[in-house]
Amino acid sequence: MVIFLFFSSNLFAQQYRWNLTAGGGIEWSIGKHTAKHLDHVEMSGRQVSVIVTYGIDSLRHAVIHKSVIFPMLRIIPNDTRGNLQRDFKQPITQVMINGRAVTESPVAFSFNGILHMVSTAGEGITIEHNIFPSFDKAAVIEQCIISNKGKQPVDISVPKWDHKDTTDATKGVYGAYVLENKLYGAGKAKLLPGGKYTYSVIISGYKVCEQAYHYSANYEYLKRMDFLKELNHELVLKTPDDTLNAMFNFSKIRASESIYDTKNGLMHSPGGGSYYAAIWANDEAEYVNPFFPFLGNGAGNESAINAFRLFAGYMNKDFKPIPSSIIAEGTGFWAGAGDRGDQAMIAYGASRFALAYGDVSEAEKLWPLINWCFEYLEKKKTLDGVIASDADELEGRFPAGKVNLSTNVLAYGAMISASHLATALGKNEVALDLKQRATKLKVAIGKYFGGNVQGFNTYKYYEGGTKLRSWIGLPLVMGILDRKQETLKALYSPFLWTKEGMLTESGSDTYWDRALLYALRGSFYAGATDSTLKYLKYYSGKRLLGEHVPYAIEAWPEGDQRQLSAESGLYCRCITEGLFGLQPTGFNSFSITPYLPKGWNEMELEHVKAFNSDFTIRVLRDEKGGEKIIIKESTGKIKTYSFNNKIPVDITL
Repeated sequence: MVIFLFFSSNLFAQQYRWNLTAGGGIEWSIGKHTAKHLDHVEMSGRQVSVIVTYGIDSLRHAVIHKSVIFPMLRIIPNDTRGNLQRDFKQPITQVMINGRAVTESPVAFSFNGILHMVSTAGEGITIEHNIFPSFDKAAVIEQCIISNKGKQPVDISVPKWDHKDTTDATKGVYGAYVLENKLYGAGKAKLLPGGKYTYSVIISGYKVCEQAYHYSANYEYLKRMDFLKELNHELVLKTPDDTLNAMFNFSKIRASESIYDTKNGLMHSPGGGSYYAAIWANDEAEYVNPFFPFLGNGAGNESAINAFRLFAGYMNKDFKPIPSSIIAEGTGFWAGAGDRGDQAMIAYGASRFALAYGDVSEAEKLWPLINWCFEYLEKKKTLDGVIASDADELEGRFPAGKVNLSTNVLAYGAMISASHLATALGKNEVALDLKQRATKLKVAIGKYFGGNVQGFNTYKYYEGGTKLRSWIGLPLVMGILDRKQETLKALYSPFLWTKEGMLTESGSDTYWDRALLYALRGSFYAGATDSTLKYLKYYSGKRLLGEHVPYAIEAWPEGDQRQLSAESGLYCRCITEGLFGLQPTGFNSFSITPYLPKGWNEMELEHVKAFNSDFTIRVLRDEKGGEKIIIKESTGKIKTYSFNNKIPVDITL
């Protein structure tokens, strides 16, 4: 087993702000001496997204700010960021208790996909808030429950509030929009000991030609909870580590909620306050679309099919590159960075999705797009046998030369998966050709990129590159293990690994979670299970229970660590394709290399929905030191396989 820990065990010691709860959520209990702390979390529905900044100020009073994004209320210019967005600060109205204006002091925040705050307001009064987006409407809900836990009755007064703001019609793609901030449940009451008073504050947006809608906060709450409960029962991770289990479950939420019901169908989008009703070749095609079949989320699969359909609309006989992003509900595009290796991203993601989705008809529809991408990549081959591109997915933030490692390794992975897909579709000659091309490209990658970088016999990210880059983990993800040990050492050396994240380039202070998550996934797939697990546990604890929770982030310092959705999909793939080593090989077949960590006697993935099936993978340590893999299908059929920790196990459902 590879050992590559460069730091002392102190690296893995953390003091967490949040704790796991019995129900699978997380909670921050605010003590008497807790200092000012603010955090932000994004939540999304089919028509809206909200970034809530919450916490306590220097006086220990409650802070709740909402930045609400309406992706389908398009503004001019109708570009990538052409979403109507407004900020709302609390309180909109002043609740009175016994004639005194209420000031709330939070005692706890909790989160399970809904942000929950409990605060005190004096005189035995407790106020609870539930904040969440509507599942299918352009509205953000805040439920409020005032409870009298004292011994005396109190007089409650909740003033009416209904504020409407109409936008300038000349600045909207669809004309004027109405933003309504309305309080439901205003009134006065004498609240007896043990009594409760409920009201809600709802922010909504709609076109001026549409009718206002009367909302029920309780009904909206039930719809959000139904969505969360469904995810809780799909693709369930069970390990001896509760933090990993919880982080995986939260990642399913963020990966699945950021799907918008646009005029071009369901579209998964990154979010983060900027990126909505639009798709990217990396975030959607490469990162999250191949994950959705495993989760079995209907909206996720449909959004993936729509994404590939939209990309396919840009195929052309002149082989100009497909745009990096299709924006504005599918009506425009962005190609500001040129070819970022987008064709490799799309071919890789489409091939993996088609295999795992297990639908022959959909696979046939995807094949022309995949094949076109390979023709494009072939035209970009250099005399060295590698593939040129204008940039990589960082779009010039860091140097990538004219030929970069990312584009080439993604192309290699795409060829391997597409060869399996071609076989499944009966295209045997094409499958053989793709395998041969992949073999040649693998050799070319080794010759062109292989080299000593900062003392490690690993990969130069581009010709002339002298600094380590976090994307050197990509070859491990795709099963290129020629420089495995030195690459692992480099990834987790002080040149790249820090207590905050994995640096994009040694010597910088910039880190992107997507590169870290690829590195972890590749490290698991390379068999470095026990050492990788320590880093995964550290990272999971920091993101789930630390100072900015509970999801994977995009980057730092760029974007204020916004919680882009597809990164959560990459976290899930650290488990499915990393820890469990799941690799699709057909419409009903896959290989698996589940290296069971030391100290674990078993691990399990329940209700895997890929390959047009529903099955559970259970991995057990056997009495001989090897492992048993038990596959139980929803039909009741059970198969048991032996795994010797070396050769992948091929499984057919």
